[in-house]
Amino acid sequence: MAKKGQKFVTYSFETKKKAIEMRLQGMTKQKVAEVLGIEDITRLKVWMRRYKQMGEYGLMDHRGKRKEYVDEDRYVRRLEMENAVLKKWLAITKAEVYQRSIGSSTSSVKTLASQSSVKKSAFPEADTTHM
Repeated sequence: MAKKGQKFVTYSFETKKKAIEMRLQGMTKQKVAEVLGIEDITRLKVWMRRYKQMGEYGLMDHRGKRKEYVDEDRYVRRLEMENAVLKKWLAITKAEVYQRSIGSSTSSVKTLASQSSVKKSAFPEADTTHM
């Protein structure tokens, strides 16, 4: 928890990225903190978690209205995924409509066939006299 009058230390994106690279190479948190001059070791843990969740985008400072931090790759991947989902939905919807149309046409054909067979069986003499 922050104390009154406490000054917060901010670290650049490059420092955070360097710390993550050192941790991924197997260095301990204590050693990375000593080499880079990081005062709070738990910061490394937070940076590592953010890096694993969001990649390098998670290490950037998102405060304020900064347009230069737009992660285009992530945005493009999200749009591609959305397109794939919509294509699957469209295919499913088309299949359902097709099945309904086939189902209704086959049911009407079956109904007509059953009605004509009923007529033939009910009046066999009427079918043979007009031929």
